[in-house]
Amino acid sequence: MRSVLVVGIFLFVWAGQVLFAQTGPEDPKLEALMKKSNCFKCHSVTKKKDGPPYQEIAAKYKEKADGEEKLYTHLTTNPKVKIDGKEEEHTSLKTKNTDDVRKVVHWILSR
Repeated sequence: MRSVLVVGIFLFVWAGQVLFAQTGPEDPKLEALMKKSNCFKCHSVTKKKDGPPYQEIAAKYKEKADGEEKLYTHLTTNPKVKIDGKEEEHTSLKTKNTDDVRKVVHWILSR
């Protein structure tokens, strides 16, 4: 009986993580900022859209010493990005609050 309970708890936690990994941040304020900034229009946590999935971005930057700063700059300076072979301006986060930008960067890197 105990092993069934342990397995049940494990499955419950795992299912929650899988579900969360496919949605936005658990912080409603942070999710609202990302939605307002149209982040989810081009990015998903796990699937490729016009932009790379957040998991791919995290894999690229999380082990780099300057990864956090590069993402911060990317999210605040409207750099040029290539989409379908065309160069477009990446929209910056619609906030002046640096703490909120840092929270988004940390959320992305935690994927």
